[in-house]
Amino acid sequence: MSYFRAENLSLHFGGLKAVDAVSFAVEKGEILSIIGPNGAGKSSIFNLISRIYPPTHGKIFFEDQDITQEPAYDIARLGIARTFQNIELFENATVLSNLLVADMELRRSLGVVR
Repeated sequence: MSYFRAENLSLHFGGLKAVDAVSFAVEKGEILSIIGPNGAGKSSIFNLISRIYPPTHGKIFFEDQDITQEPAYDIARLGIARTFQNIELFENATVLSNLLVADMELRRSLGVVR
């Protein structure tokens, strides 16, 4: 039993394999890092987890429930979200300030905050 896990996760764009049978598990309170060179599929893994892309193969589990087919808005409600690399956020704000703004925008888009 793990807090979050991916099993044989794959993402194919036609003949291009962006992610090929990746599996990992994260326990509650654990910090996991995904590292690799440009083009290795790191961002694609996060896009799969947050359901920006549906996986070609594999399963995604959160608290031992299969969330592979859940829509992106339900994944976000579980507290699973990703950020995008954008160096033009709020240049003079701290990382924490930028994250708080992103959190507020997510909550607003989900109708949690008006």
